[in-house]
Formats: sequence, C-alpha cells, structure tokens
Amino acid sequence: MQKSPVFSLLEASAWKDYELLDSGDGSKLERFGKYIFSRPEPQAMWSRALPASEWNNVHAVFQASAEESGGHWDFKKQMDEKWEMKYPLTSSTPLLKGEGQLRFWAMTTPGRHLGVFPEVASHWNFMANSIRKAGLHPERSRRGQPNILNLFGYTGLATLAAATAGAQVTHVDASKKSVSWARENQALSGLSDKPIRWIVEDAVKYVQREAKRGVKYDGIILDPPKFGRGPKGEVWEVYKSLPNLLDLCRACLSDNPLFVIVTVYAVRASAIHVAQVLDEMMKIYNGEIDSGELVIRETSANRLLSQAVYARWSSK
Repeated sequence: MQKSPVFSLLEASAWKDYELLDSGDGSKLERFGKYIFSRPEPQAMWSRALPASEWNNVHAVFQASAEESGGHWDFKKQMDEKWEMKYPLTSSTPLLKGEGQLRFWAMTTPGRHLGVFPEVASHWNFMANSIRKAGLHPERSRRGQPNILNLFGYTGLATLAAATAGAQVTHVDASKKSVSWARENQALSGLSDKPIRWIVEDAVKYVQREAKRGVKYDGIILDPPKFGRGPKGEVWEVYKSLPNLLDLCRACLSDNPLFVIVTVYAVRASAIHVAQVLDEMMKIYNGEIDSGELVIRETSANRLLSQAVYARWSSK
C-alpha cells in the first residue's frame, strides 16, 4: 500500500425512520419505522442502559438458534406484514442539487433481517455525492451518465441512491426474492423511469461475463455476505472468494472510475485487511482509500455499535 489509508468511523446519522434505542447483554433494541424489535448482537458486551420494561415493550424478538444464521421471530404485538420507511439523501455541498428521499418496504425475514442495513446509509450519501460531482465536471458530463455496478444488491437501496443521483445502474443479486423486493422499492420511491437493470445471477459469474464482453463501469459497490449460494448452488465464502472477485471487477472498471466500495460483515475481518486487498486492486488508478467501521450510535447511552468494516476507493 503506497500510504496508510484514512481510518474512519462512519456514522449513519441522517436517519429518522430508524433508531438504535439501546444495546447490551448480547442484544440490540431498535426502531424500524413505527415498530420496535430486539435482535441478537454478540458484540454488545456491555450492560443495557434502558430498563427491562423498555426491552419488554417490543413488537417482536428474534430468537437465535444454535446455528449462526438460524432462528425465528417471536411476535409480541400485532403488526403489518410490511411497512414503509424513508431515508433522506443529503448533499455534501450546496452545489450538488438533486437531494432525494429513498422510500422502501421493511418486513421481518427468516434470517433476522428486515430489508435494510441502516449502517450502510453513509455509503449511499457518499456515492450519490460522487455521482453528482461527476455531473459538474465538463469532461465527465460529455460521457453521459456514470455506469454503476451493484453486486450483492439485496433490496436495492444503494442502487436507488445511485440512480437518484443520476447514474445508470446494474443491480445483481442471487436471490430472486430480493430482486423482486428491490423492484418494489424502486416503484415506491417513484424511480420506475430510472435506467436500472435488475439481474438475478451469481456475482462472480456475472462479472466474468461482463469482463469478456468488455463492459466497463465507473463505480462498483460490493456488499457480500459471509457465506452464500448462487442460483445454481455456487458457493460464496468471503475470505476465499472476495480477492478473486475484486480481480474480475478490476477488468470491468473504466479508465477513470469514480469509486469502489467494499463492505464486509464477516466477524474475523479487519478494516485494514479489506483496505489492503482493495489497494491491490486499484493501485494503477489515481485515487485514495479510506477504511474503517460502519457504526450506529445509541439513543440511550450514546455508545457506538460497530456493525461492519469497510474500505472504499475514490477518485481524486
């Protein structure tokens, strides 16, 4: 690595529809819209700040099983099957016009998640601002809309953030259900006219084909799971599979890319390790890397809860 990357704690502070109410004793208490949930959080090693009465006043508790990803929801109160949430895309400077608001559906799923990872929102603002800044540059404007690739796109919020800012986006996820959910979010956000391609495919196979076709992207977003399977049983293991995928992605980058963002939720990962593998990928480009942790701040005791590590390269 030519020089040490900037280490940051990225806090998603613009939320109004999400709130980390409290955490501790291996759990976190959260508000998603009008509903309150308790979910396991092994990293919350401290004591809870709120009284038991607050923790008991929830709509649902996720009960984890012995298997790391297994478990079930224990519903305590009646609630809708799905409900609408919003997130404001904010500009970093008054010159960057076009602030928007993402609207999306949240719901409980068998895997303890609810359709949104709130801590990733700081990336949405970053990429939206990068795309808007590109629109102010005469040379980049002549090339037309930036072409962005979102791998492991889940329910599409990063995709919609990029499209709102003026990019054309290719969204790839191995889950047909997640892609359908993302398309519903597109309609809910009023973005049905935006140039988005929705692809149900294994990420590695898709990028392999794009590289052979000579397709180029101005930005790539990678939010891989720790472990997963593609539509045809392809196995993904982040420590074994990510370096190879980044090599393939490098072949798909344009001559002057805007950004590459990698977020890793695997518990053994270190931000510096992710930064170093990204630096290896991007060493021929003129840019800089920052890395660190994605965090959420509690309302109760003002503590920071780390949810993932990240590294992102951005053009100078």
